[in-house]
Amino acid sequence: MNLSLHKNVVFIGAGNVATHLSKAMKEAGFRIKQAYSRSEDSAKCLADVLGCGYAMDIKNVIQDADIYVFSLKDDILPEIIASMPTKDGLWIHTAGSVSIDVFQNYAKYYGVIYPMQTLSKSRETDFSKIPLFVEGNTTEIENELFNIATNLSDNVMRMTSEKRKYLHLAAVFACNFSNHMYTLASQILEKQGVDYKILQPLINETANKLYSMNPKDAQTGPAVRYDRNIIDRHLSMLDDENMRKLYKMISENIAKAQLLNENTN
Repeated sequence: MNLSLHKNVVFIGAGNVATHLSKAMKEAGFRIKQAYSRSEDSAKCLADVLGCGYAMDIKNVIQDADIYVFSLKDDILPEIIASMPTKDGLWIHTAGSVSIDVFQNYAKYYGVIYPMQTLSKSRETDFSKIPLFVEGNTTEIENELFNIATNLSDNVMRMTSEKRKYLHLAAVFACNFSNHMYTLASQILEKQGVDYKILQPLINETANKLYSMNPKDAQTGPAVRYDRNIIDRHLSMLDDENMRKLYKMISENIAKAQLLNENTN
């Protein structure tokens, strides 16, 4: 299967990842022929951006495309795969925690291109800087996927489904959970009439440290020295029980990690 001659692409999904990946593929020279979504607004919006057709019924997906990119929520991916009106072409999904085997028995050629980045439709991103992790059901297909990915990003690696699911787990801690902490921090400040953007220098420096330090060595704050006076004062200031539990649990976890770190050094 020589994908250098196969350029017609259908996107199954029209969310954040699909939007950025499809735009990157179009810029790289792939012909995006159709965008599918159950939501007409989402399908039409992406189709307008790409200058292609769209569908809301999976049975109306173009059946002679060369590449089908499935960029959907994990829980509906198997259902959509099983409903596909064609079994031809190269099938690719973009999920971090879904095995390549989700395509088994449905397609002959299949694989994964997982972009490890937080993506939002409303924010432009330099796709060439995004790490892409590829896997194919055969060595030949994996090589083709690697070639596709190198047309989109300067940072492409091969990774098995088993390792990729742990990468996705780590990414949830590093990105999704940390962003939720920013949300909680902004809520605390908003109640006091303080603009949350005042935290941006602190957030930037916290992230920048990781370019030169191991995260465990970059940890600071009352929890790392388990300062009970400050911790108890902070807990008394929180009027939300869930936030108090979260603060206490994370503080205890940081303190235990620091103690372990000291005992192993």
